[in-house]
Amino acid sequence: MIRQRGSSYQVVVYAGIDPLTGRKVHLCESTTSEPESRRILRRLTAQVDEQRHAKTNASFRTAMDAWLRTHEVEETTRASYEQYARVHLYPAFGDEPMGKVTTRLLEEFYAELRRCGARCDGRPKVEHRTAEPHECRTVKHRRPPGRPPVAGYPPHECAELGCTVTQCRPHVCKPLAAATIRRIHFAIRGVMSAAVRWEWIATNPAVLARKPRQPTPQPDPPTVAQAARIIDAAWTEDDSWGTLVWLVMVTGLRRAELLALRWSDVDLDGGMLTVRRNYVRVNRTSIEKDTKTHQMRRLALDPATIEVLREQRGRYDGLCRELDTPSRETAFLFSYQAAHDRPCDPSGVTHRYARMCAALDLDSHLHALRHYSATELLTAGVDLRTVAGRLGHGGGGATTLRVYAAWVGESDRRASDILGSRMKRPSRP
Repeated sequence: MIRQRGSSYQVVVYAGIDPLTGRKVHLCESTTSEPESRRILRRLTAQVDEQRHAKTNASFRTAMDAWLRTHEVEETTRASYEQYARVHLYPAFGDEPMGKVTTRLLEEFYAELRRCGARCDGRPKVEHRTAEPHECRTVKHRRPPGRPPVAGYPPHECAELGCTVTQCRPHVCKPLAAATIRRIHFAIRGVMSAAVRWEWIATNPAVLARKPRQPTPQPDPPTVAQAARIIDAAWTEDDSWGTLVWLVMVTGLRRAELLALRWSDVDLDGGMLTVRRNYVRVNRTSIEKDTKTHQMRRLALDPATIEVLREQRGRYDGLCRELDTPSRETAFLFSYQAAHDRPCDPSGVTHRYARMCAALDLDSHLHALRHYSATELLTAGVDLRTVAGRLGHGGGGATTLRVYAAWVGESDRRASDILGSRMKRPSRP
């Protein structure tokens, strides 16, 4: 129907029953032109006839919560989605009906995150805090009750009346990382796809939205000389710590894979290491789960690494004898506990490595040792598929090629030099 209210015309079209609340759903629009109201009526009626309208007025928050309850995903990924929803999505359009989350709204949302992760309006904001005297202050005066005097309140000392004085600091815009924005986009697309399957909305606006550009990987591994300094410093601190750093450097294991290693995964006689699981902390809870690619892999060990691991096993067995407890194959390789029944804390390992590198005046992180292992293998001429297998990259080396393309190119140039040197150009008469 079209009903006139003052100088405006309101168009209302019945669109069925909300499957969540059981209430009637109406599409409504307003205009100040009577001919335009008739065109709106035809358009909304066509949307209902063609089932192109939202079937429910449920908010994006409701859909996100329902999707997280039903979506089959790793606990670590679920925790990341919950954080994205709480920090970024709900403040932006969490209470908007699903039908009003459009492609344009999503692209504007991504643009705001690229400019500032806090989605500020571009002007300096302040975060108030009590502190020492500061040039930027906010004063909330305490006034006596009742109507203010005609001449205004007389001057007073804030300390006498107990006025609230807060200090502030300027807000600095920091863009959100492109990789993080992409992950947020994939979460939104998953929620919208579920809403389409549940017949809450007719189309998925996230499919048409231009997703953020994928950032170009920039691995920054330590040089051979820096790697030697890191190894020396690690063994100077502690033999077990030196073994941990050595093993990451020669195998390229992820931190979670390294900490999940048990002695049952190490075959010292056969010179093999089996990677079966990850050890992670999610919401202050430690869990063991499958590897990132959900596939077990076996890595060959060189003689020097086998000797290093034999010494580590000897230290563990000696500790068990001191404690008069039997050594167990299920014990973890690296642990701060006497019985090695719990691995080292992941964050603690990362922070310890960062402190060690800072003492060496090196700007590096633990994951850079994984880059070091990959780049050294590629520059030595090891084929891409073998390197991808050792790193646990899926896709037959596609990820390895994308991340380490620079070092693949260097190997390619060396290969061309080898072929060119074996060819002899014929002499001309």
